[in-house]
Amino acid sequence: MSSRQSLILETAAGLIARRGVRGLRVEELATEAGVSVGLVYYHFGDRAGLMQHTWEFINERAERYTSSAGDPDRDPRGRLEDMLLLELQDVPEVRENSTAWGEFRASAVFEPDLGRQVREATARWVRDAESLIRHGQDTGAIVATVAATDAAERLTALVEGLSERWLAGSLPLERARFLLRGALTLELGPQPPHPARREAARPHPARAHSRTRDLAE
Repeated sequence: MSSRQSLILETAAGLIARRGVRGLRVEELATEAGVSVGLVYYHFGDRAGLMQHTWEFINERAERYTSSAGDPDRDPRGRLEDMLLLELQDVPEVRENSTAWGEFRASAVFEPDLGRQVREATARWVRDAESLIRHGQDTGAIVATVAATDAAERLTALVEGLSERWLAGSLPLERARFLLRGALTLELGPQPPHPARREAARPHPARAHSRTRDLAE
């Protein structure tokens, strides 16, 4: 992807966070990005193509800030906790990305194409969480009786809800992170001693975990 394309998509993500999917105007986007309307259409074809690429952009950006240095083979539970807790960081990139994600999710109610994309992204996120839970059960870090799929669904849904309340100003960030940590213990069982375990999920804006990868299918 060229730097000009990245600039357009970054600008589009910011506009969607501020105005919503339906409020995005290509003319305003071009002006704010400092490019011509024709260049936007040249790179992305039409408004639907622009939306598709912007959706992929915000998910790829989430991959960068929700990853951790943890080894999923040695510490799958720690990797899962990082993946979820790093969704709650008070940095501009996370605020904008999470707000844009919420706007896409809200618009998916009315736009079938967006609905499909959001469903695929959410399903992939849940599968990633479920895989880490099952691996954690194999290593003894997570209680064996936990229903992995159910726990993954509940935890990812909780992250979305806590993020929305935090972004709306109705829940302090540290309270949101505290509640999520408590939910992790309730869902997965107490954290067993682990010699390689590090402090989980220190906010870091430049790292990420995959939420979506097969969006273009």
